[in-house]
Amino acid sequence: MEFIIDTVNLEDIKEAVEYMPIVGVTSNPSIVKATSPKNFFDHMREIRSIIGKERSLHIQVISKDCDTMVKEAHRILEEIDDQVYVKVPVSYEGIKAIKILKAEGVHVTATAVYDLMQAYMALAAGADYIAPYVNRIGNLGSDPMELINELSNRIVMDGYDSKVIAASFKGVQQVKDSINYGAQAITAPVGILKQIFANPNIEKAVDDFNLDWYSMYGEGKGICDL
Repeated sequence: MEFIIDTVNLEDIKEAVEYMPIVGVTSNPSIVKATSPKNFFDHMREIRSIIGKERSLHIQVISKDCDTMVKEAHRILEEIDDQVYVKVPVSYEGIKAIKILKAEGVHVTATAVYDLMQAYMALAAGADYIAPYVNRIGNLGSDPMELINELSNRIVMDGYDSKVIAASFKGVQQVKDSINYGAQAITAPVGILKQIFANPNIEKAVDDFNLDWYSMYGEGKGICDL
């Protein structure tokens, strides 16, 4: 189970990796636009310096034809490092690019997955991560959890070394369902992951414990003061 954050906001990344068990950062052109860094590559290098090599960094190509996708992937790897996961949409041109990049030994995240057969194509092409768009699939009237379940089962049945990284969320329930239906990883905005801890019952429980403690040992006298 991997928790990955979908943002390029430096402050959000710093906070998330400090507080939560975050193992990577994903991005796409729309995510980048939300922050609008002046220099794209400098910004991505700064993210790498924050998260280190022990966490994954996923950066998306923007072209629609295979040849340019591959060139963009090479540029990303040259500018950042060879450990970057290049995100490639699973289009007809994209699946060709995935095959080429995997033959070169590049880490690939297959993205913009809406359909199980798309996912199977990415799986057979060797993608390391496959990213179904949970909320968007649901908005189109299909069941994203069925896709995740079938895909994760296929990975196990056929022995593929790939992971389902569920993406596109509007709430914590979708994140939880994705994990429960077999996704090995999720990528979500920091704000959604922080909502996990916004339950007022958590705060009430801690307050009740503190009241009992201080009633015994005196107000403001914590464990370190004993």
